[in-house]
Amino acid sequence: QVHLAESGGGSVQAGGSLRLSCTVDTYTYSRNCVGWFRQPPGREREAVALIWNAPIASGGGTTYYANSVKVRFAISRDNAKNTFTLQMNRMKPEDTAMYYCAAGAHYCVSGDIWASFDEYQSWGQGTQVTVSS
Repeated sequence: QVHLAESGGGSVQAGGSLRLSCTVDTYTYSRNCVGWFRQPPGREREAVALIWNAPIASGGGTTYYANSVKVRFAISRDNAKNTFTLQMNRMKPEDTAMYYCAAGAHYCVSGDIWASFDEYQSWGQGTQVTVSS
């Protein structure tokens, strides 16, 4: 698997903001899902925010969010820069986790089923996010 390049992360107080960025070859992963997962200490990895990377006419730009981050987090893409960004606002201590960028799943969500982390072709090595109360 090709490791993706992540940047951002760090420590912030509750209520603050952080931005994570991931460099993805958007041509290679066209018509694939790209997203962010996180793994809190002692817990399983979970999907946070996903985006369908395709032309607008093919549903590109459609986003999906875990209920715990809706309204507070936003995923976006800049295909010209091969960059996907996760903007995290109004952060909470429970957002503390290792965050991973992933690319290359053939779907983001099908019905109630979210593509699992293992269904992605490539992922980053993770970046730590810590939110203090």
